[in-house]
Amino acid sequence: MDFDLLVIGGGSGGVRAARMAAQRGVRVGLVEALGRQGLGGTCVNVGCIPKKLYHYAAHYAEAADEARGYGWHGAHATLDWGELKRRRAAEIDRLNGVYEQLLRNAGVTLLHGWARLTDAHTVQVATLNADGSPTHQTWRAERILIATGGTPYVPHFRGREHVITSNEVFDLDPLPARLVVVGGGYIACEFASIFHGLGVQVTQLYRGEQILRGFDDEVRHFLADQLRAKGLDLRLQTGVVAVQREDDGLHVLLEDGNRVVADAVLYATGRVPNVAGLGLEEVGVAQGAQGAIIVNEHFQTNVPSIYAVGDVVARAQLTPVALAEAMAVVDHLYGAAGAAPRQARYDLIPTAVFTLPSVGAVGLTEAQARQQRGRLRIYRSAFRPLRHTLSGSPERALVKLVVDDSSDQVVGLHMVGPEAGEIVQGFAVAMRCGATKAQFDATLGIHPTLAEEFVTLREPVART
Repeated sequence: MDFDLLVIGGGSGGVRAARMAAQRGVRVGLVEALGRQGLGGTCVNVGCIPKKLYHYAAHYAEAADEARGYGWHGAHATLDWGELKRRRAAEIDRLNGVYEQLLRNAGVTLLHGWARLTDAHTVQVATLNADGSPTHQTWRAERILIATGGTPYVPHFRGREHVITSNEVFDLDPLPARLVVVGGGYIACEFASIFHGLGVQVTQLYRGEQILRGFDDEVRHFLADQLRAKGLDLRLQTGVVAVQREDDGLHVLLEDGNRVVADAVLYATGRVPNVAGLGLEEVGVAQGAQGAIIVNEHFQTNVPSIYAVGDVVARAQLTPVALAEAMAVVDHLYGAAGAAPRQARYDLIPTAVFTLPSVGAVGLTEAQARQQRGRLRIYRSAFRPLRHTLSGSPERALVKLVVDDSSDQVVGLHMVGPEAGEIVQGFAVAMRCGATKAQFDATLGIHPTLAEEFVTLREPVART
């Protein structure tokens, strides 16, 4: 065998597994199709990091408007889209280099090319020569870990070739004056909000009855109202029939017979496991819906030597989940480093949606708690944050607690407002420890802050 562990995919899960296994003395190889430019996967290159940087950029535009309410006056700053793209690209390039150095320092062998399984222990890696012809190398390993992540899904419709996905949206040239975003999940909502904040005229189209399916219903409706109040054209229960290129732009034809004209059309209609060309069928690796690799509690496939983690198993498509799954595999196969073996848990996953305003949540929605628990107490407050008493912004915030009435345990915590992710992360620790409403009540708030609202909610607004 050339390696004890051969990892396919240099994203969050793959890099973490490769590095941690190598630090335990395991002979590790990692195959990444894009080489140095791709290390870090979706999160670093075309996901979490660049998205959050653009979120900050959009926030600064809002902050400049709000500053006038605090006495700041002068020429309004203008966005240099080209500079933002260049600076983002430079930061991503730096992070790619950090990931490469971490792997090399741990002793991981980097293999640049496209991987394909040929049997339960063998991976063929293809690279392209200068003339475009392929060269193949074959590597054998005791175990293989697939961590190839996910890829944007675009349904088939007339004019599909005219649309872009989240992979291309960061480098649009020029910045579109008019953008249509199709989708209602967190990726669609984030990009619609971000580009609206950057000054683009945005229309968001979603076939469902409300955005952010899976989040608490009150949060969904509250955020939709806030986005519309800021001028984002959000249209629900609106489907797309076709996209046509005309002299004045892209015409998005709708099911109701209307049309929207835009300079770019972003489809954010979900992601599917990135399994094309891996040879899973030939080797006999079992797959589920949309190609997701089926694994057991140890992330082992039905082929005993092959494992999989991250978005490619489609359990919860979040970077911290991929990291947790990677650590669970390494601990299971090669022993925990001075502690009990870690396990990936899918309850109480804190989540943020980087819209303007942002969303944060951990635990059960009210509807989920009603199904899984007995009687509930619901605590809620919607208000204008202190910063906006002078800023002139109409933006409001929402905080909500879902409490199991019999145990007094806080089973769901939700908010819409500035820095929602930062606030909810801290409360997620308390909820992992089983915090009760009485313990929330006994905790002093930091005044004046938005976060203190969670420990000053006293009277339930509903009992169910």
